[in-house]
Amino acid sequence: MTFDCDILISGGGIAGLTAAAAFGAAGFDVICVDPTPPVTDCAAKGADMRSTALLQPARRLLEDAGLWDRLAPHAAALQIMRIVDAGGEDPTPRVTREFDAADISDAPFGWNFPNWLLRREILTRLNELPNVDFRPGTGTTTLFTRQSEARVGLSDGSRIRTRLVIAADGRNSPMREAAGIEVTTRRYGQKALAFCVTHPIPHENVSTEVHRSGGPFTLVPLPDCDGMPCSAVVWMDDGPATQARATLDPAAFEAEATARSANLFGPLNLASPRALWPIISREAKRLSAERLALVAEAAHVLPPIGAQGLNMSLTDMATLLELARAAPERLGDAEMLEAYHKARHADIALRVRGIDLLNRASQASSPLARDARAAGLNALYALPPVRKMLMQMGLGLRR
Repeated sequence: MTFDCDILISGGGIAGLTAAAAFGAAGFDVICVDPTPPVTDCAAKGADMRSTALLQPARRLLEDAGLWDRLAPHAAALQIMRIVDAGGEDPTPRVTREFDAADISDAPFGWNFPNWLLRREILTRLNELPNVDFRPGTGTTTLFTRQSEARVGLSDGSRIRTRLVIAADGRNSPMREAAGIEVTTRRYGQKALAFCVTHPIPHENVSTEVHRSGGPFTLVPLPDCDGMPCSAVVWMDDGPATQARATLDPAAFEAEATARSANLFGPLNLASPRALWPIISREAKRLSAERLALVAEAAHVLPPIGAQGLNMSLTDMATLLELARAAPERLGDAEMLEAYHKARHADIALRVRGIDLLNRASQASSPLARDARAAGLNALYALPPVRKMLMQMGLGLRR
């Protein structure tokens, strides 16, 4: 039987591009498509100004894909995760607890990168791989499978015959829908703003999550910008309040953001546009169908807490790649895809529920609920074995 490729990847976001690099570096013939060409310049319209913290376990996959050496010079290390409760009468810190990677490892928790830069470096790597064909501006439209193959229709009118389809095409995945895989969705009434700021007080490689009400305000270290310390911010809050802030003039917005940050880093100054998106949890009831594997947001969507989203996605890919390498002759068959589902489904369900609970706690608005949240943080931190276990679980080192 003649195939156009071993693997067709639907989706050219960070997850899909990383999958293309990983499977291409492993010797598989890959076609990757996405209807929207990636923006790789921070000054260009449509640039993704969010950042992604790549945790320790992600590094091995990135090394195997030939990406780590490209990314490392741009990394901002995450050595300490600081949680601040500012849920008292005024928005000042009343409980501060720090989780230090040195307690469990010789390496940082992870490394933070701007999303637009990740796209740029991954695309450069794909250009080095002759067995990877990236087709920006082309999307998937139809899926037909049988026991031995999949046929995928593309928006340019062509059809691809392949052994395996990897759906990395987002929370509204067309390949997942074509396969009839159901999802469960939780809504929180929240939206998030993502933006970059400079500030006079250095972050010292500390990622800081400030809790008050509505959702966390998280500052993640970035390399300096124009000689000033710089951080990526995700500010989660109730939808209407977040929508209103998105249109504030810069000075008014900076004043609100500085107050919400508990003024931990001094005045915050915008260093990027503001991006707005809704917060949901979503998980697919199955991670596979005939000749199809779901990864990343096609399989699971979480609120941006604890840097779990893309890191879970990279674990999906690492698992799938390990199975493909172990038995390349069975690529995409029912046994391989069932093994993938079993390997990932329980861990995904655990993390989706855990982040759901953390997000609901972060939304607490009544003084009593906020006091309970602060007491809970104190109790967890006071027990060293529990503290270490939580850090290991957050990295995916134990379940």
